[in-house]
Amino acid sequence: MSQTTPGQRFRDAVAAEQPLQVVGAINANHALLAKRAGFKAIYLSGGGVAAGSLGIPDLGITGLDDVLTDVRRITDVCDLPLLVDVDTGFGSSAFNVARTVKSMIKFGAAAIHIEDQVGAKRCGHRPNKEIVSQQEMVDRIKAAVDARTDDSFVIMARTDALAVEGLEAALDRAAACVEAGADMVFPEAITELQMYKTFAARVRAPILANITEFGATPLFTTEELASADVGLVLYPLSAFRAMNKAAENVYTAIRRDGTQQNVIDTMQTRMELYERIDYHAFEQHLDALFAQKKS
Repeated sequence: MSQTTPGQRFRDAVAAEQPLQVVGAINANHALLAKRAGFKAIYLSGGGVAAGSLGIPDLGITGLDDVLTDVRRITDVCDLPLLVDVDTGFGSSAFNVARTVKSMIKFGAAAIHIEDQVGAKRCGHRPNKEIVSQQEMVDRIKAAVDARTDDSFVIMARTDALAVEGLEAALDRAAACVEAGADMVFPEAITELQMYKTFAARVRAPILANITEFGATPLFTTEELASADVGLVLYPLSAFRAMNKAAENVYTAIRRDGTQQNVIDTMQTRMELYERIDYHAFEQHLDALFAQKKS
């Protein structure tokens, strides 16, 4: 494991890869797969925790401890810097935001993004979102920054204002958040490539593009996003969606056919799984311990 802090590793990755691809990892196993594929940073989605770990909608139902459980499981086995979705901060006061930040640092996260929706939040690509005042969002950022026990830990401000109040309001909010101490900016549900360039010019901080499937934002390529001065590209649930579809297909086939033989070629093999989680190294260590006891 690296001796630098997770936050510093995240900042270094943003500086080294332009734009930095940040891929969603729904669990610890997927974090290892993302690292194996060559990614330099990973992401834990709030919607992913809700749907994947709890089987409920992303409507502000999950709590801090739900997310921390998945954070710890990921950071225990994977040293890639982890960006975590903390929704609105898991509470209505600055004390809640501060607790969230301190807990994320303690559990090994590298960065968080905190948003300006009301407590009864919705997915950023759904209609009828409501946002708090600009001042309340600025206060959330100030509380997060003040609570840092590690200066390298990244505070990212997400704004959903584009869909609610328009581009100028979203730009004003983003700029105000950076002035309040946010390190990076996440403008949600962007509809045009040029908008990213406008945000980057206005806030003078790294901009994250959320390239989620089936949402309001087109599936821009890294080359296109680089031309628009985007600093980070997020793929929050791509592998999760594929995993879910594959699981449904397997369940349907087994129930229909009375066997898994017709879908076996779609599965990861036992040996592939063992290789991905370093099974044999654990087994060899266990064998060595047993050998010592016998001697």
